[in-house]
Amino acid sequence: MAPPVILSDFYGLEHLACGAIVCSPEGAIRYINPSAEAILEISHDQACKQNIDLFFQDKNFFQQLRKDMQNHVVFRENEYFLKTKNYKTVCSTLTASTILNSNNILIELLPMDQHLKVTKEERRIIQQQANAELLRNLAHEIRNPLGGLRGAAQLLEYELKDKNLTEYTQIIISEADRLQNLMNKLLSPYHLPKYESTNIHELIERVRGLTISEFGDEIALVRDYDVSLPEIIADREKLIQALLNITRNASQALKKSDKSQKTITIRTRSDRHMCVHQKKYQTVIRLDVIDNGPGIAKHILDKVFYPLVSGNQDGAGLGLSLAQDFIALHKGIIEASSKSNRTCFSIILPIKNDLQLSEEKVHG
Repeated sequence: MAPPVILSDFYGLEHLACGAIVCSPEGAIRYINPSAEAILEISHDQACKQNIDLFFQDKNFFQQLRKDMQNHVVFRENEYFLKTKNYKTVCSTLTASTILNSNNILIELLPMDQHLKVTKEERRIIQQQANAELLRNLAHEIRNPLGGLRGAAQLLEYELKDKNLTEYTQIIISEADRLQNLMNKLLSPYHLPKYESTNIHELIERVRGLTISEFGDEIALVRDYDVSLPEIIADREKLIQALLNITRNASQALKKSDKSQKTITIRTRSDRHMCVHQKKYQTVIRLDVIDNGPGIAKHILDKVFYPLVSGNQDGAGLGLSLAQDFIALHKGIIEASSKSNRTCFSIILPIKNDLQLSEEKVHG
């Protein structure tokens, strides 16, 4: 008889983003983690009464797998079709290995759609880091000559005898200031964050007030809050700026549309067992900004978070790129989806993000 299952023995598997199943050499399931529960549509307690063959299309697959493992330390099948408890078919990358100091077998499952999502997220992280480094270097290179340019214009203005010509020096000074503000925006994600305990709805209400003051009553801002959400550790100003950039983009798109009813809905919810930056979190906050505007063009949608990419001819293309940087500081992500009459930007923020309170907040 197999020894009783002690869940603490498998604690390290609880938080894996991939599905993990531990079974005996005969195929009796001893443990499955929450991700495997979701993939196979079965609870841990139900699964532990079953044999692993229940989920394989070929009833001889597990025995063949065991034979192959005798010759190889690890068995891997890149595209294997599994059955769920509800008889749905799931295509998954399947890896099997023997657990050290045990006869038990560990089977890891990564659904193909999740695999593609992880690959896409890895590319996005690499692209984001490259963009951030490029913009930071560019901003530093531009800031230095800007100060000299502005100073020279001020000296020239002082020396000019014909005061009518100061119009031109004022243009130089004004444009230098505008570029300086732009450089400050590019460098703002690198300013040291000030983390404190934060209520997400207080931030949203501030953004809502700023949006109403800028765009008036032309656009209806609808609240749809889950008021039970806990506080998170966050830099308030950076989160406000990220959310403001998104709502401002939505408002500008709506303002140009010919709709009679222009609406932005800000919705908050909690999601469970989410994988963010390849780490599994028990609970996350999902903040959706949904507008009923014309939508984002398909050729821009995949690049909408890249710097200097904008669907607005009057925009600099920095708002969403900066928003992504600010959210990344909180170990979160932004996702965008769009079709006619519905564009949704979703901010995913882990509740337990392991960020530390800023020192002045600890002692304050």
